[in-house]
Amino acid sequence: MASAWCWNCLSRLRPTPRAILPPPAATPRITSAPFHSTAAQYANPTKKKSSLVATKYRQGQVLKRKKKPKTERARPPAVGERKALRKRIVLSNPNALEVEAMKDLSPETMIDSRLRGSVVGLPLALLDRLRAVQAFKPKQGWSIFRRPGTVLRRDTLEMGRLFEKISGDGDAPQKGKVVKKVITGMKGSGKTVHLLQAMTMAFLKNWVVITVPDARDLVSGDTAYSPIEGSKPTQYVQPNAVSALLVRTVEANSEVLSTLKVSQKHPGLPGLKPSSSLQDLAELGFQDAAVAWTVFQALWTELNATAAAPGLEKNFEARPPMLVTVDGLAHWMTETAYRASDFTPVHAHDLIFVQHFLSLLKGGQSLKNGGMLLYATSTSNNPSSYSLEVGLTQLAARQAGISPTSEQYPQPEAYSNPDARVLDLFKPDTAKEGALELQTLGGLTRDEARGYLEYFAQSGLLRESVNEEWVGEKWTLSGGGIIGELQKLGRHVRTAAQPIAQPAAAAN
Repeated sequence: MASAWCWNCLSRLRPTPRAILPPPAATPRITSAPFHSTAAQYANPTKKKSSLVATKYRQGQVLKRKKKPKTERARPPAVGERKALRKRIVLSNPNALEVEAMKDLSPETMIDSRLRGSVVGLPLALLDRLRAVQAFKPKQGWSIFRRPGTVLRRDTLEMGRLFEKISGDGDAPQKGKVVKKVITGMKGSGKTVHLLQAMTMAFLKNWVVITVPDARDLVSGDTAYSPIEGSKPTQYVQPNAVSALLVRTVEANSEVLSTLKVSQKHPGLPGLKPSSSLQDLAELGFQDAAVAWTVFQALWTELNATAAAPGLEKNFEARPPMLVTVDGLAHWMTETAYRASDFTPVHAHDLIFVQHFLSLLKGGQSLKNGGMLLYATSTSNNPSSYSLEVGLTQLAARQAGISPTSEQYPQPEAYSNPDARVLDLFKPDTAKEGALELQTLGGLTRDEARGYLEYFAQSGLLRESVNEEWVGEKWTLSGGGIIGELQKLGRHVRTAAQPIAQPAAAAN
């Protein structure tokens, strides 16, 4: 069919001016509709936004941030406050029940076999003196009872009889005798509390008590030390540690030391008067740490004096026996954290303060006026010392009657390289009196465990019927009456569940 439009009509259409049309390069090319005219063909092209922001001349940009609110921080603890809190000793709990008819530890009760297995209280008048010698430890559970007490076990009664004999009392007095013991045992068997009982008995008998509460403090490298001139091999003195020992000795034994006068001549202390007491002598040591070791030597000479020097016989009095205790003996059987001038480790036996106490274990009468040496090992904080284990094993074999020349006598293993100085401390002693003994603490018997657990029930910590069956169960769970495990089992409060009362209408 022919189109209605002819060529003449098409040629008469008015053409579009060139000024209105966009340039050929900017006009989009549309191949599908050559006669299509849309707005996209005549719109201006969009400009790209520049990433740079133009700033005015000398106009700065200020960074604005939101201020965080100030939070008030707690005051940091003072120097030594955390350590004091960690080592704080609490000896009383007002919430605990008071045990009626509880007897105190006295010169009569400490040898009474009828009180075996019962708990006796520590005399209140001696608590300050026991604190002075640091007899209490933070983790011994003193804060769960109304007042501090201790159980009288078989080992305690035997030790009480020894104090009675050495003091010159009782049926068979042995005044002037020296008892030397190394106390060992399992963890929680009561080694440190055994030393506490010994200190209490010594105070009751008016003995002089000298203690080293933690042997690790002398070898941990925290105390100042200096070499002694002219000593071969080189020995070292610790003036601050000696001064601290003199402070403990004066605070705990002031009643005895203040009544004893100086009876020997001490050229190293020219300022000491003949009328001075032993307390005045000891106070010179912690007033000036530089002369602490000289003062300690003078005090030790005075306490072991059996007669006065010429010209000083007027005020001489007999010296009382002494109790020397050391806790943590194994720390003195290895090398210390101190260093020599060539940066080699210093052995504990090269510290003259440590050597003095270790020399008391050897043969001879180290305490001329009698007394007792109790050195305890520690299992909670104990360094590994093979030489000490061999020495204690040989000591136990000799007590069992095994001769050192026998084949059954224990010997160090081949190529073990034991420390000869440590083994020398435990060699056989020819002296009949004052020979070193080994005492191993075990668990409580069933009767002693029952008396100990009854004390928990009377204090309100245990709300169960304490009978033979129940005591036997706890005795077995505690590893055969280990007192530390018994304390864990007895300190938990158990209450029986009470039935809920039903209303009267529901009951009917």
